Amino acid sequence: MIYVIAGIAILAALVMAGRRPALATRGARLASLLLSLGAAVAAVAFGMRGLWIGSVVFIVVSAAAVQRFRPARAGPGASPSTDGMSASRARSLLGVGQDATRAQIEAAYRRLMLRVHPDHGGAAGLATELNAARARLLGKP
Repeated sequence: MIYVIAGIAILAALVMAGRRPALATRGARLASLLLSLGAAVAAVAFGMRGLWIGSVVFIVVSAAAVQRFRPARAGPGASPSTDGMSASRARSLLGVGQDATRAQIEAAYRRLMLRVHPDHGGAAGLATELNAARARLLGKP
């Protein structure tokens, strides 16, 4: 009986949290973590008693609580963000001077991308930074 009451309380908390905009504060993240842990413990308890439907419900609740405050990631088709990159940082990444032309920037980008592209054994993070640097210097959105 205690598990049913705990489950109802967790579901009510999720419904109420879903109606308000997500708060990215430390307290909200901690509450989400605690809710997820509680739901995971309830899922294990239900599973040990052979109540598989309840166990699955609590697993879903746990996953939803964790997913709610997870930082958003850009998808593979999204353009790199140039908001935080300065022009001097972009130039230093590409190895070009202040007076570099568009052709020089593109040539430096191609040369470096051939070395660091993830398809050729390079790092995805560095390739993303190179994309952002090129976009910053060429004024692409």
